[in-house]
Amino acid sequence: MKVRVHYSLSPVSGSSTLGRSASGPAVRPSSDTAASLAEDPDSDASSDRATELVLRCDADWDADVAPRRVDRARALFEFELEDSAFRYFKPVLRQNGRLRWSQGENFLAVRGKKTKDVFPHFDPDSSCHVCDVQHLPSSFEERGYDLRVFLPQGYDENELERYPVLYMQDGQNLFFPDEAFAGKHWRIQETLALLEKMNLVRKVIVVGIYPRDRMKEYTEPGCATYVRFLVEELKPWVDAHYRTLAGPDTTAILGSSLGGVVSFYAGWEHPGVFGNVGAMSSTFGYRNELLARVLRSRKRRLKIYLDSGWPRDNYEVTRSMRAALELEGWRPGKDLFYVAFPEAKHDEESWAMRVHLPFQFFFGE
Repeated sequence: MKVRVHYSLSPVSGSSTLGRSASGPAVRPSSDTAASLAEDPDSDASSDRATELVLRCDADWDADVAPRRVDRARALFEFELEDSAFRYFKPVLRQNGRLRWSQGENFLAVRGKKTKDVFPHFDPDSSCHVCDVQHLPSSFEERGYDLRVFLPQGYDENELERYPVLYMQDGQNLFFPDEAFAGKHWRIQETLALLEKMNLVRKVIVVGIYPRDRMKEYTEPGCATYVRFLVEELKPWVDAHYRTLAGPDTTAILGSSLGGVVSFYAGWEHPGVFGNVGAMSSTFGYRNELLARVLRSRKRRLKIYLDSGWPRDNYEVTRSMRAALELEGWRPGKDLFYVAFPEAKHDEESWAMRVHLPFQFFFGE
C-alpha cells in the first residue's frame, strides 16, 4: 500500500507551520478517533531541519513508519504500508523527541487503490471563511453578486494542496439557518465534515452564490446572462484568489428546483468549464427548453447527477430527462447518476438529507 504525504518541512516555505502552537493532552489515536499530541516544537530553522515526518498506522500505533523516499524540497514523502484489506494511518511530525499528530480523523488506505495522496495539517483550525459574505461586482448585474466561500480545514496551513470547486445556487440556503428559507439550511459544512471523516470524498471548496432575481436568472432567456457572469467573471475570480483545480473534471455546479435548471444549463452550454452538473428536483420544461436541447445535440463530456422526490417534486420531468440522456449515450453509474426518493418533499430539509450523493458522485475517493 503506497502513501504519499504532501507537506513542506522547508524552513523557507510558507506552508510549513512548525512554529505555531498545537498543545494538548497526549492521546494515542485509534482507527476511528482523531488524536493530537504534545507540546510545541522549537521554531528556529535548525529545528525545522531536524524535524522528521513519519506515519503511524493501525498495525502498531506506537511504531514509526519511515518514508522510503523524500524529495529534495522535503515536501513529498513516500511510504509503503504493510499490505492489508485496509489500513488506517496518520502523519506524525517528530521533533526533538516530541510528536505532533495531524489534525482530523485517521486517513484510510484500501487495497486496490494504487496510491493514496494526503495533505495533512497539524494545527487546530478554528477559522470560518464561510462566515463572511463577499461581494463581487459584475458587468452583467449592476448590483453585483453576494457569495460565501467555504474553505476546507487546513487550507491556510498546507499550501501545497489545490482543491476541486463546487458552485452552488441559492447561496442563502446553504450554510446558516438564520438566513435560509423557513429556517432550514442545507448543512453543507456539516455534510462535508462527515464525508471527510468517512474518507469518502476529496476536500472541496464550495462557492454559494446569492441570486438577485431568481426567476429571471434561473430561467430562459435571463439565465444566459447569469451564466455568463459565472463563466466570465466568477470562476476566473475564484481561480485567481484560491488554490483551485481549475479544469472541468474538478469543477462542478449544483442547484435545486430552478437552481437545478440553471446549473444544468450552465454545464450543457459550457462543458469545458463545468464538467460535473447536479440538478435536484429540477423544473425541467418550465421556462426552459433543456429537454429539447438534449435530444437535438451531441453528447457532451459531462457527469450529470439527477434526482427528485415522489410524488410531485418534478418526478416525471426528471425521469424524462434521465431517459433523454440515456438515449444520447449517457451511462448510468458512469457519467449519469439518477435516484428518486419516495415521499421526499420539495424543500431545503429534503435536499440537505441527500446532498451527500452528488458530493460522492463528483468528488468521491
